[in-house]
Amino acid sequence: MTDPTQDPSFLQDPYPTYAAMRSSCPVQPLPTGSGGHPGYVVTGYAEAREALGDARLSKDTAAFFAGKKSRRRLHPAVAHTMLATDPPRHTRLRKLVTKAFTAGAVAQLRPFIARVTDELLDQWPVGERFDFVAGLAVPLPVIVICELLGVPAGDRPAVRRWSGELFAAGRPDVIDAASHRMADYMTGLVAAKRLDPGDCLLDRLIAARDGAERLSEEELVSLAVLLLVAGHETTTNFLGNAALALLQRPAEWDRLRQNPDDVPAVLDELLRFDSPVSTATFRYTTEAVTLGGVDIPAGVPVLVALGAANRDPVRFPSPDLLDLDRDAAAHLGFGHGIHRCVGAPLAKAEAEIALRAVLTRFPGIRLAVPSERLQWRRTRLVRGLAALPVVV
Repeated sequence: MTDPTQDPSFLQDPYPTYAAMRSSCPVQPLPTGSGGHPGYVVTGYAEAREALGDARLSKDTAAFFAGKKSRRRLHPAVAHTMLATDPPRHTRLRKLVTKAFTAGAVAQLRPFIARVTDELLDQWPVGERFDFVAGLAVPLPVIVICELLGVPAGDRPAVRRWSGELFAAGRPDVIDAASHRMADYMTGLVAAKRLDPGDCLLDRLIAARDGAERLSEEELVSLAVLLLVAGHETTTNFLGNAALALLQRPAEWDRLRQNPDDVPAVLDELLRFDSPVSTATFRYTTEAVTLGGVDIPAGVPVLVALGAANRDPVRFPSPDLLDLDRDAAAHLGFGHGIHRCVGAPLAKAEAEIALRAVLTRFPGIRLAVPSERLQWRRTRLVRGLAALPVVV
């Protein structure tokens, strides 16, 4: 069968396609692209949650592609991150990361996040058209995660550029080159931190221990790359998607403008409504699995469409309606199970602080172009705006 997600209209609005696929069957065969590995796609909520928690669906990409011919030259630090491992290695890595990346650390960052947000909003041109994505959604999480990891200010534009290139759909040469630039940079940064340690997250990862266990040099670089990329990509898309959803619905915008303290309570519904991660990262079956009544053979990829699952009417009635009173805490926007996003608290803190500040300082902000003219990033993995023109 053809891949309906390759239709140009899918990038603009994937949800009708997801709904049609889900109503046909929530688990169905689907080509995964030019790699020649046909697999299955999961669009139902119950099936997606089950797949995300099933240990028979491995994330060990190195094992899957071993012996398979490929022209790709992704750097191992990007190809084999913690997201691409299974227990017990994943358990060890995540435990060491968690020791340095805690909720307490996020709480301590809130004043810094608020200060950076205000500095960015100070630069917004009142009465003129400008890009919300470039003016807030991109720089805020980039500055925060780079500060957290100790990336010098002068290096941050290049880091952001390489990160964006890692999601260049249909451009494997660009993705591979960016992976090497990012990994080489983080290798150098880790080496510099060893010679002149400080007190940032990367320093704490270098020092993190669990008894006799500690991170190897390769693991440090891989984790640093993962945290750097995942630490801002999700939040950038979350901010842009959330702002668009609210600006398209003036009544909801006015409600939050009048009650900005309600922002934390609506973040889960905004994440559910337009998930910043459209498809979960690579998984494959290590043995035959039956999912949603569908028999999936061993050794094939399984794509879990988080955006589709979050619009499943069986779990979320009237899913295409943005309902700020909905209890959407069970959404899958950050994944589920042992691979649930470790940076979720940071992403929600940044979104809360940023949206509250915009609502308070610029209550009259409005879209500068019709929604149908907005450009979306050309990638199936994440869902985010390339730009969001607004006027304040």
